[in-house]
Amino acid sequence: MINPVTLATTTGSSAGTSGAGAMMSLFLPLILLFVVMWLLMIRPQNKKRKEEDTMRKNAQIGDDITTIGGICGRIVGIKEDNNTLVIETGTDRAKMRIKRWAIGSVDTVHDEPAEQPPKKRKLFGKKNSSDDDVAEIENKDKKNKS
Repeated sequence: MINPVTLATTTGSSAGTSGAGAMMSLFLPLILLFVVMWLLMIRPQNKKRKEEDTMRKNAQIGDDITTIGGICGRIVGIKEDNNTLVIETGTDRAKMRIKRWAIGSVDTVHDEPAEQPPKKRKLFGKKNSSDDDVAEIENKDKKNKS
């Protein structure tokens, strides 16, 4: 079996290439492997962690939650100084104090206004002509109503 390292060094010296070029060709697959691993594994994990952190920060009094231990309850108090929540569980309304990081999911759906998508601009930050047309029509409507 042929060793790729000896093959690269023998072809590199006979072809007249520099040692840096041959070394770069050896490290290129390793670099590509790290880039692909970052794209497929690390980046999505960071994105998921960021979404979970925002979900935990946005938990409000009255939300139904499930902890990472499987306890279901409703938030009745929030203590910001030590990052704890007071939840009540069951029909007897037993109260428990848990840490904010122990929230597994927030089961309450809030009616929040949908965020408007960012306006698309043309090359070099120029506005689309359709944006200007819409703004002019809205201004004319406001003037006509007054």
